[in-house]
Amino acid sequence: MPDLDPERAERELDRFFAEQRLTRRRFLGRSASAALMAGGLGAVLSACGIDGTAARNLASLQREAASVNHARVELGDWTFSNWPLYIDKAVVKEFDARYGGHCKYVEEINDNNDFYGKVRQQLAAGVPIGRDIVVLTDYMAARWVRFGYVTPIDKGNVPNFGNLVPNLRSINYDPRRQFTLPYQSGAIGLGYDIEQTGGELTSIRDFFDPRWKGRVTMLADPYDCATTVLLGEGIDASRATLDQVLGAIDRIGAANDQGQFRRFTGNDYTTDLTKGNVALAMAYSGDLVQLRSDNPNLRFSYPEEGAMLFTDNMMMPAHVEHAYAAETMMNYLYEPEVAAVVCAWVNYISPVEGIKPILERSDPDIASNELIFPPDDVRERLHSYPSFSTRQEQEMYEAMAKVTGA
Repeated sequence: MPDLDPERAERELDRFFAEQRLTRRRFLGRSASAALMAGGLGAVLSACGIDGTAARNLASLQREAASVNHARVELGDWTFSNWPLYIDKAVVKEFDARYGGHCKYVEEINDNNDFYGKVRQQLAAGVPIGRDIVVLTDYMAARWVRFGYVTPIDKGNVPNFGNLVPNLRSINYDPRRQFTLPYQSGAIGLGYDIEQTGGELTSIRDFFDPRWKGRVTMLADPYDCATTVLLGEGIDASRATLDQVLGAIDRIGAANDQGQFRRFTGNDYTTDLTKGNVALAMAYSGDLVQLRSDNPNLRFSYPEEGAMLFTDNMMMPAHVEHAYAAETMMNYLYEPEVAAVVCAWVNYISPVEGIKPILERSDPDIASNELIFPPDDVRERLHSYPSFSTRQEQEMYEAMAKVTGA
């Protein structure tokens, strides 16, 4: 199999991602199109030899991480790229006041794939992209790690790494968190209108309940919907095999053929839910925090069988120019007092331990919100996404495209 031609592979990825632009406001940007890998992309990626090259990239990164030592220097001017409305700007100002230098905080990531398309030529060419921290969702973070587009984190400069919640200290694409640090998280569960359902819904089986036939929306991304279905069948989705995921897609397809689902969605399921077009939607927890303030009949349940957890991650791009500044900010954001301010402002699940007692004093409503602070029994049931090779992703997305008609 020939080695990866980065330019060719990147052009093909960009072309397919451009066909399905993903929006983001209340949603963290997790969703990808079910048609992502359909229509011949797999053949191109296979011909480019991406999987073998990814393994070599990761091995090289891990060797670099073993000896990483970023000098502690004056911070100067540096750049932090993030999503819109994803931090209290006072946090950034306080950082500058405490540590000196100037953090150029840029709200430029409106979509994982759009941002990747903006910088991918520089990444492939091995030159700095002019950003020192970028915040990307799990599936995109995994791609950057696979392609070798990240700089290892010097944990000596991030002693507050010890404040990271235990369930996020390892993830399949970065087992020792050498390249990524969680920024905020959310979960997938049941969003429903209790006025329509007449009672609480708590099980993944409810998505297939004939009582809601034609009044259910299902997320289109197999990383979201198929893994959730597997949890409902008692399978640890974080360790799922491709065959298990394909089986779940088949079962979703069979239910769809029987008219169970109104449609497959990205985060636009919120429109159907708020308008009363559906009784039940496969939903993201962060959305429902805000939707419930507008419509008290809306509810969110973490499935009793378990829920998929998605995370946005702080990363330093390859050839980063201000590594110590980036690591100093990462360490700062993992201080419980700072993390509490961020959490109260963005209303997502914080990755930092010790912030709930702080918020119980400063913002009791936030501290008592189970969508922001899942109970311990829920946290124990949260699962990360399985890790698949590029070829396996291709097969998964092609199977899902046949179900959705994308």
